[in-house]
Amino acid sequence: MSEDATLMNTEDLGIDQPPEEVKLSRWVTFRLADETYGINVTQTQEVLRVTEIAPVPGAPPFVLGIINLRGNVVTVIDMHLRLGLPPKEIDEASRIVILEGENDEVAGILVDSIAEVVELNELNIESAPNTGQNPHGDLISGVIHQEGELIILLDPQKLLAEHG
Repeated sequence: MSEDATLMNTEDLGIDQPPEEVKLSRWVTFRLADETYGINVTQTQEVLRVTEIAPVPGAPPFVLGIINLRGNVVTVIDMHLRLGLPPKEIDEASRIVILEGENDEVAGILVDSIAEVVELNELNIESAPNTGQNPHGDLISGVIHQEGELIILLDPQKLLAEHG
């Protein structure tokens, strides 16, 4: 058998390129106003049922107030107001997602409901769309299509850095 006969041509096998590279990361997904959003699980500490939120006079409008989390005071941000969405009443499905940022900064974000934890291929994440004059566009780190659904990925560092 000649050496040429033992070599396979990848075109003959229907292979035009090497298999797609995969770099998986886990994301907590949640719902806000009929859209799905995600935050990297490495920056998510826990998910809580909504408890009593004490208002903070003089805080920005999107800061709902503070909660006591095991002896620690945690600021809670209303994600509807933070992203310029119409306000929504808190209900049984509402949750507070506790985020941990750099320098051990902790804050909670109020969301409509938790969807699930998903594994996303980071190589399929598209850059954040140009939102023109939208002042909230810088909070979006990217978007990804997963199982026919668009997931808007948020940058928790920017959320935490600007919560006042």
